[in-house]
Amino acid sequence: MEHIFDTNVANFEENSIAIFRLQYAQNAVYRQYCNHLGLTNVESVTSLLQIPFLPISFFKTHKVRSFSVEPSLKFYSSATTNTGRSEHALLNPELYIKSFTLSFENYFGSLKNCCILGLLPSYLEKEGSSLIFMVQHLMQLSAHPLNGFFLFEHDQLLERILFLEQKKEPYYLFGVSFALLDFARKFKLNLQYGKIIETGGMKGRKKEITREELHQELALGFGSNRIFSEYGMTELLSQAYANAHGHYHLPKWMQVRISDLNDPFCFLPTGKTGILNIIDLANIASCAFIQTSDLGKLNADGTFEVLGRADHSDIRGCSLLVG
Repeated sequence: MEHIFDTNVANFEENSIAIFRLQYAQNAVYRQYCNHLGLTNVESVTSLLQIPFLPISFFKTHKVRSFSVEPSLKFYSSATTNTGRSEHALLNPELYIKSFTLSFENYFGSLKNCCILGLLPSYLEKEGSSLIFMVQHLMQLSAHPLNGFFLFEHDQLLERILFLEQKKEPYYLFGVSFALLDFARKFKLNLQYGKIIETGGMKGRKKEITREELHQELALGFGSNRIFSEYGMTELLSQAYANAHGHYHLPKWMQVRISDLNDPFCFLPTGKTGILNIIDLANIASCAFIQTSDLGKLNADGTFEVLGRADHSDIRGCSLLVG
């Protein structure tokens, strides 16, 4: 079903319903969840608004799979809390590669002649990171000789950045938030050719700050307003990217719905804050309909914003399926 990447507004709903029916039939966890909600007749689902979103916490406690054979690859969350690590099993890694490549190039443009740098210590230190897998493959696609990951070698990263600036070569620096802050506070730069992409990751490492505060400090330290954000997670196979204003742009095979904080089955209009629900049609082998633990809102231009996390995110939906 790789035609999902060519979807448009006219057939997005049609593709979503087809994937929902497939996953209801083949994903035991999702089917049980739907049944607990009283949805037992898939033929009755004729609208996107009727499709249930599976709470993301199920990826920590169950095998959320729409296939029965041994997976080709497994990704695990970084587990910054004590609630365990999410597992996302892939049947076809090439689908993930196509998804993140198109997501990146649709927003930033071609990778050709661009250097890719990674400052992702908390992810490099653990196996099974979907983010590391993504950045590694973006490096392979760009084939730039100066591509590379950096753990805590800030001086070497600085040297690499200054060389690229001197050569006037475009580059992207993917960085976990706390590591980018450490780097920005250590060196005062004036970048002209690089784009900084923060991937989140402050929880448990430093004092929590708002996204606006983070970007202000990064812009000051890097001497650049070209600070971007990536919205992705282990449980999804696609990404959204945002500029300094924090408005995330979705690839055309993804959509966002906002549900009421107290009623996850009541969807809210544009501008209202609630729980972010993600439709990611690339999640064919797991579940394409994910209720996240993030708070956000939709904007009139089709973008969305992330406004924090729900305090009760780890317990929503868990009581419906045990064992």
